[in-house]
Amino acid sequence: MTDWTSVEAPSLADIEALAEAARAQLPEVFARAAEGVALQVVDFAPEEILRELEIEDPYDLTGLYDGIPLTEKSVFDSPEKPDIIWLFRGPILEEWIARGDVALDHLVAHVYVHELAHHLGWSDEDIAVIDRWWE
Repeated sequence: MTDWTSVEAPSLADIEALAEAARAQLPEVFARAAEGVALQVVDFAPEEILRELEIEDPYDLTGLYDGIPLTEKSVFDSPEKPDIIWLFRGPILEEWIARGDVALDHLVAHVYVHELAHHLGWSDEDIAVIDRWWE
């Protein structure tokens, strides 16, 4: 029988390591695009992000791309802040447990790649055409 008293939930560093592993697996064309995007892993989306997106339940947001998509950038832009892919540990773990049919590394990779697609300028509708993950 497993001694569950010593088992801990995956940490922020664990989720970050899984996302970095997903980044390392990207095809070269996407890997180059991902190089300039910071990765931020926190337990939940900050309140200001939830308010801005009009999301009441913080468990409803597993990840977020915060930046200017490559399709909208100009060499004349002077960025105020870096592009960031946020991953939210609490909602990711909640979804992982609720689904029960996907490995955590696959879920983290999916959320990371979905947010990277927004950096590339893809809409949720564009992503849904090739990624039927939620069905």
